[in-house]
Amino acid sequence: MPVFDEAGQVVEVYGRKRRDDLRPGTPQAPVSARPASRGVECGRPLQASAEIVLCEALIDALTFWVAGYRNVTASYGVNGFTDEHLAAFQRHGIQRVLIAYDRDAAGDRAAEALAERLQAAGMDCYRIRFPHGLDANDYARQSASPHDSLGALIRSAEWLGKGKAVAMIAPPEAAKGEPVSEPTPSSCADAAPLAAPLAASVLPPPPIAGPTVTADGDDLHLTLGDRHYRVRGLDEKAPPGAFKVNLLARCGEGFHADSLDLYSARQRSAFAEAAALELNVSAEVLRRDLGRLLLALEAVQDERRATLKAASSKDAATGDGRNLPPPLTEAEREAARSFLQSPDLLARITEDLARCGLVGEPVNGLVGYLACLSRKLPAPLAVLVQSASAAGKSALQDACLAFVPEGERVKYSAVTGQSLFYVGETDLRHKVLAIAESEGALQAAYALKLLQSEGELTIASTAKDPQTGQLATRTYRVQGPVMLLLTTTAAEPDEELLNRCLVLAVNESRDQTKAIHAAQRQRRTLEGLLAGQEREAILTLHRNAQRLLEPIPIVNPHAQRLTFVDGATRTRRDHEKYLTLIDAIALLHQHQRPRKTLQRDGPPRGPDTAAPLQYLEVTLEDIETANRLAHEVLGRTLDELPPQTRRLLRLIQQWVHDEMHRQSIPRRAFRFRRRELREAVGWGDTQLKIHLARLVDLEYLLLHRAPGQSF
Repeated sequence: MPVFDEAGQVVEVYGRKRRDDLRPGTPQAPVSARPASRGVECGRPLQASAEIVLCEALIDALTFWVAGYRNVTASYGVNGFTDEHLAAFQRHGIQRVLIAYDRDAAGDRAAEALAERLQAAGMDCYRIRFPHGLDANDYARQSASPHDSLGALIRSAEWLGKGKAVAMIAPPEAAKGEPVSEPTPSSCADAAPLAAPLAASVLPPPPIAGPTVTADGDDLHLTLGDRHYRVRGLDEKAPPGAFKVNLLARCGEGFHADSLDLYSARQRSAFAEAAALELNVSAEVLRRDLGRLLLALEAVQDERRATLKAASSKDAATGDGRNLPPPLTEAEREAARSFLQSPDLLARITEDLARCGLVGEPVNGLVGYLACLSRKLPAPLAVLVQSASAAGKSALQDACLAFVPEGERVKYSAVTGQSLFYVGETDLRHKVLAIAESEGALQAAYALKLLQSEGELTIASTAKDPQTGQLATRTYRVQGPVMLLLTTTAAEPDEELLNRCLVLAVNESRDQTKAIHAAQRQRRTLEGLLAGQEREAILTLHRNAQRLLEPIPIVNPHAQRLTFVDGATRTRRDHEKYLTLIDAIALLHQHQRPRKTLQRDGPPRGPDTAAPLQYLEVTLEDIETANRLAHEVLGRTLDELPPQTRRLLRLIQQWVHDEMHRQSIPRRAFRFRRRELREAVGWGDTQLKIHLARLVDLEYLLLHRAPGQSF
């Protein structure tokens, strides 16, 4: 770097070693033509102000210069301050010197010695103290805003004088809204009031505004002179170190298009060389254009990333922000609150399920509603709807899902093995995950089990690092908890999935079929048309009501008095389902119960323990309702027979009882064929084969073999 004297003549050249692979013995800062250090850079810097920042090296001085502090010079090392420097300071009327030597032992010693020399010449001295081991350039390069960071160090410089302190340097253009605190002298206890600061240093001219990027859909456009650039494929989610885009350059009738990584100097140069031939423009001009284009696109990318980060923060607090409904109006909020305060709330929910198209199934419908609501609890329930094909399991699933607000439910027809590991980290948190058929999720059964029991998914996957090109391991995480809602036609579902779920068996009786037929005919009438229009209003009310429910902690003061069957290890999970069902009922009634507050004593043990704890208490009515529902639902899961098999056994028992009395024969003498049973109960032959085989295996029925046929 050339060094000029006051006449603008180059009097020496300053150099700095950049690498460590040069000839051994090469000095770190070689300087040529330096017999008397005539080039003190004592022109504009010393004329800018009566204060001067004195650095150890020219690179440090240039660091202050480009950050906006032009009253700066260098002494060529800690021992490089010469009589020529001192004479220049006195000639230009310097009153105050801020020594900005490196923060190390040599720099501290040199600063103290230099301060005594300058004070003897009538100048006041301050010490700018960088963090230990850093110089001005190191410190500025680690800062997002060197102007502000160096200004803060200037304002907090330590006074090295004796007696009474004098005013500090006035930093140029302090950041708006940033308080400017005057320094407190460390060596003077009786400091006098600070005098008015001297004139600030000369400011650099305002930066030239960069080119403006305009958006047209997914395309970005930039015009520089007669050259126009169109950019496609800018990815705000791209990892650091990669900036791949599709770029079209056009000038007049000539154009050139290619895909390149703008962070790659080689690819930029190749693009400029190729485009220069097509556009009839100098390659050097195009290279400068690409540099300006890169800076402009970085600004666009940073803005988009900030928007995504804000949306992600909103998603973490409220769920998936992409499908959030608009805020509730005051009228909607009041109607939803009035509904939640209904004394017969559970009865109204059951009635509304029927009004919205769920035929029969009052217990299944209410349990499904409460299970979907449990998504707001730390450990939600999971539901498996089991029935034969076309029996109505999907209708029950859809009826429960319809009451869940948009943005809080996710439904898939099928799920592949690892797909759940790669959804957004918070895309499933506190939501209902519905899968149309559990057979469509066989490959993802392991992930579903973990999501239900552990509350989260993590996977380590290899991918190519965009910077190094090497394979690297990346961790993906999916946060729960998640409420699972599955359906199946399998007579014997996966046992591991089964013991994690509440099993809802669809009513497959003839009476239920008649009721469904009647409801289907009703929908074709005028009353059915009006009921269909009323359905949307009912669903909107319930969705708004669920949005008002907060995930407040639930406390069960009666928990120690509860009992549960303990004859098998699987009841450990069933017992947890029972307790969670009680919590879901209490959560539903939160607008009818007072919230209790626990003021914690002692110092906080974390951010979540500082505030008072608010919670709801379970009532005996909640437990009574849960007992009634658990008798119907959990009783099935604890049974060694699946619900449909148990229903067939009861039908057989009733039929056999009637036939015994009609034929006046003892029970052990009664025989029947499958065809006779099919006519008696009205079941299909395939269903009977499956369930009769299970009853025979478990010896609820005995198979009597006669010659040539079986009974």
